[in-house]
Amino acid sequence: MPQAWSFRGRTNMRPLIALALAVPALVGAAALAQETGPLQPIDVKPALADLGKRMFYDTRLSGDTSLACASCHQPDKAFTDGEPLSAAYSGAGHFRNTPTLANVGYRAAWLHDGRLGTNLNDVAREMITETYLMNMDMRIMQERMKQDPVYLAMFAAAGMAEPSNGGARKALQAFMQTIVSRGAPVDLGAMSTAARRGQGLFAGKAGCASCHSGPRYTDDAPHNTGVPDNPEIWADPERHSAFVAYAKFMGIENYMNLRQDLGAYLRTHRDAERRTFLTPTLRELTWTAPYMHNGVLATLDAVVAFYDAGGGDDPLKDPRLAPLNLVPSEKADLIAFLEALSGETFDTDAYVWRVDDYGYQVIENWRETTN
Repeated sequence: MPQAWSFRGRTNMRPLIALALAVPALVGAAALAQETGPLQPIDVKPALADLGKRMFYDTRLSGDTSLACASCHQPDKAFTDGEPLSAAYSGAGHFRNTPTLANVGYRAAWLHDGRLGTNLNDVAREMITETYLMNMDMRIMQERMKQDPVYLAMFAAAGMAEPSNGGARKALQAFMQTIVSRGAPVDLGAMSTAARRGQGLFAGKAGCASCHSGPRYTDDAPHNTGVPDNPEIWADPERHSAFVAYAKFMGIENYMNLRQDLGAYLRTHRDAERRTFLTPTLRELTWTAPYMHNGVLATLDAVVAFYDAGGGDDPLKDPRLAPLNLVPSEKADLIAFLEALSGETFDTDAYVWRVDDYGYQVIENWRETTN
């Protein structure tokens, strides 16, 4: 911080100096507190959300019945999977980290590159039908659900005549909208002294709030922070094949020889957005390691060290990133604040379908049978 005044020759000025240094951080923390706060539950039809919850844990929603939504979005990890790069459909691998579904109903764009920006209904369809994800033909999914008496009853309870693709997507959307953070110390006014100091750093010296703003601590915009690529994407043939398929579908030239994840460029094809990724939410961080769009940073300590060094090395890196020169105690305080953004576990009956009721008696001559 540049010196604005000279105190040479003055005596007993330490309290004034400390106050001058502290005021910007305190003001920043106060402003941050005003624009953030606990997220309120989204109003959804309970019977529809309950149907979506059962579907979320049903492996029959994938082509070969090997994957459910919960295979990668696990409630005890704030609906992530704890892996640097997520799993994928049989014979494939994914090339990005599983994002948390906490507060996903408040988002306006999805996936790390923001490619989906309409609604959660479309996100559900994409995850189910994409070949390297769940690889399901939704017409087959619909017929599978029509074979299950439990689904027949639940669709009826939700006000639908019978299982349908549109109804299934609405149900998954309703369930995901119920996944809302609660009980975080930052929302309860129960932060430690260290966390409160970290909040001042977050809004002030560290500059985190310039991108991690609002009640979800994200501006939902793409930025290049110089995150290094994860070489496993190209070393693993299954992950590489999924990466190539995605790049080809998105119209990227020379995709067979591409060895970098271009992020939001895949959507816009604007050179300035090469290697930019949406700012992730900071809520539930203690549950969602490892971090970044490709899982290359394993701990919060590593994340803070990365930004303390001014981010990574990239010619298109956001110009706001510069070395922070945080001392060890400041890093510890900043981590304490980040930890205070995490609340209660989602591994509760409200979010987990606990009943093993996915088996059913197969209907004979089903082609001649009507519901």
